[in-house]
Amino acid sequence: MENTAPKVDITDSSKLNDVAAKGSVKILFVTSNATHYGDSKIETTNNFPEIVYAYHEFIKSKMEVDFVSPNGGQIPIGYIHSSDTLLQRYLLDPTLSKKLKNTLKPNEVNKDGYQAIYFVGGGSAMFGVPENGPIQQIAQHIIAKNQGIFSGICHGIAGMVNVKNGKGEYAIKGYEITGFPDAFEDTTATYYKQFPFSIDKAVADRGAFFSYSKEGWDGFYISHDKLITGQDPTSAHLVAKEIIQQITNK
Repeated sequence: MENTAPKVDITDSSKLNDVAAKGSVKILFVTSNATHYGDSKIETTNNFPEIVYAYHEFIKSKMEVDFVSPNGGQIPIGYIHSSDTLLQRYLLDPTLSKKLKNTLKPNEVNKDGYQAIYFVGGGSAMFGVPENGPIQQIAQHIIAKNQGIFSGICHGIAGMVNVKNGKGEYAIKGYEITGFPDAFEDTTATYYKQFPFSIDKAVADRGAFFSYSKEGWDGFYISHDKLITGQDPTSAHLVAKEIIQQITNK
């Protein structure tokens, strides 16, 4: 287990050229179409920083990124800070903008083409994704058939809890993972009462172990074999770097 930044930044390593020479490395981002918390009038979105911070690392490393959502097409994005120059840069990036407006439907995904799957967070992630059978099948294929990396961040962990491995067991069973904890939620608020389940409890119910940094917003993540999870947006770039390191060192 590791909950700090990778010891070696391999984004400029010659190993990346070796990986590229063997063929394109592709990462699949899982996002949600949900625009509201459940059936409430409270708006929600996918977390743009969790998209951008990871996307930026993969693109720097010459890896390709695709996006899938339950319904395909445009997804809502938010949690955007005007003072964050990287976020502002990617808001204007035509390639990323096109991808977010045209996410793939599950049946449009070539499951054989990906070395990792990354479940994006944000309040939207709690709705539409966790119960989506086709997305679960895609994830199962990537981790079982492709021997790929199973990863997610913050509320994106909700989409991971129902995924099963090639043996029909929950893929997170027996692993230590993190995500956005109930301790940092307002459990009495209307938005939280719309959640279909508690991430903490769902993780425990699947036979996994939920850990988190009580400080929060400090880059906390856990890498346990090929299962990599981050607590909040501050760990998105670290999760991506760990994925890159594992793919590069195969």
